[in-house]
Amino acid sequence: MSATLQLSQVLALAGKEFRDRFRNRWVLAVALVFTVFSLMITYFGAAVQGQIGPRSIELTIASLVSLVIYLIPLIALLLGFDAIVGERERGSLDLLLALPITRLELLLGKFLGLAGALTLSTVTGFALVAVLLFQQFSYAGLYHYLGFVVSSVLLGLAFLSLAMLLSVLARDRTRASGLAIALWFALVLVFDLLLLGLLVASGGELGGDAFAYLLLLNPADIFRILNIFSLDDVRRLYGLASIVPPALGQAWLMGGAMLVWIVGPLALASWRFKP
Repeated sequence: MSATLQLSQVLALAGKEFRDRFRNRWVLAVALVFTVFSLMITYFGAAVQGQIGPRSIELTIASLVSLVIYLIPLIALLLGFDAIVGERERGSLDLLLALPITRLELLLGKFLGLAGALTLSTVTGFALVAVLLFQQFSYAGLYHYLGFVVSSVLLGLAFLSLAMLLSVLARDRTRASGLAIALWFALVLVFDLLLLGLLVASGGELGGDAFAYLLLLNPADIFRILNIFSLDDVRRLYGLASIVPPALGQAWLMGGAMLVWIVGPLALASWRFKP
């Protein structure tokens, strides 16, 4: 009975968080951004080659992967960086904890509510492109595209989990927002450049499997491998065939690594979120 009541409290908090994001039109705004950008990439990605519209499902997904890697982590971090520290600054955290609810339930409730809003906006934003790809490529095209959408959701949840950890660790919203932007720069822009620099500086000694497994330290790279490795033409285009060993390109392994990035930061946040 106690476990049921705890679950009901988590779901109640999640529902409130989700409704708040829905009422302030956050879900609609993000879905609109995804829809506009994904349609532009799908239709005009090949304009420089004199063609309008999707040429192939592989190249469409490759173009959308670049969009997702830059946009979704940033949106997820901005969505969750003040989830806890914002309540603390407003003075409402003590009021919430005065209720018969544990800190873990509060943390999970907020995460699930924000995750629901992020998932809904992501899926809705990519839905129109799915319709267009189905008309163009039938079910064969949708198979890879739906996998892309699911992995995009997982990427967003991984960075949302990191944002929750930052929100627990930061002393105020200003520091939390600064840490969120710094983390986005570090994982999305700087990480791969550092790995490439290490590879060049070592004269290629870091190549092979050792270099490939370093990519697991970044959820953005896991997302890239998860979507591109199964597409032969795009894999050769990105050069992943010579960097990533086949064993690391398995969808279940990359999906498991992404789940670690979702659960791990949340577990650390729970451990740090003490009285």
